[in-house]
Amino acid sequence: MVNIQRLIQSFSFAIEGVIYVYTHDQNLRIHTAVAVIVMIASIIFRVSSFEKGILGVVILLVICAEMINSAIEQMVDLISIDHRKQAKIAKDVAAGMVLLTVIGSVIVGVLVFIPYIVKFFG
Repeated sequence: MVNIQRLIQSFSFAIEGVIYVYTHDQNLRIHTAVAVIVMIASIIFRVSSFEKGILGVVILLVICAEMINSAIEQMVDLISIDHRKQAKIAKDVAAGMVLLTVIGSVIVGVLVFIPYIVKFFG
């Protein structure tokens, strides 16, 4: 049986997490601004619905990677006050995850938009 109050509380905690990361993580706000620009461009260039879906998925991957990175950074800061090599490695690997996700999303964006840009200006 589903406990509705626990479910509502779970959603409340999740929303608090999203609000926290948006108010404390500059990179996530930048990713979101770029995502809005990409979605506006997809409308202007009349990108297909399927390709908009692909763009939406990679945008979501970048945002999720940035949120995971923020969570890892907070946990490392909580666990290790000292500047330890392992703490740096954990933070660097998490940041690397975001970087690779962004690079992948840029590649997908280029592959999606190039034909539309060529057609628009060609």
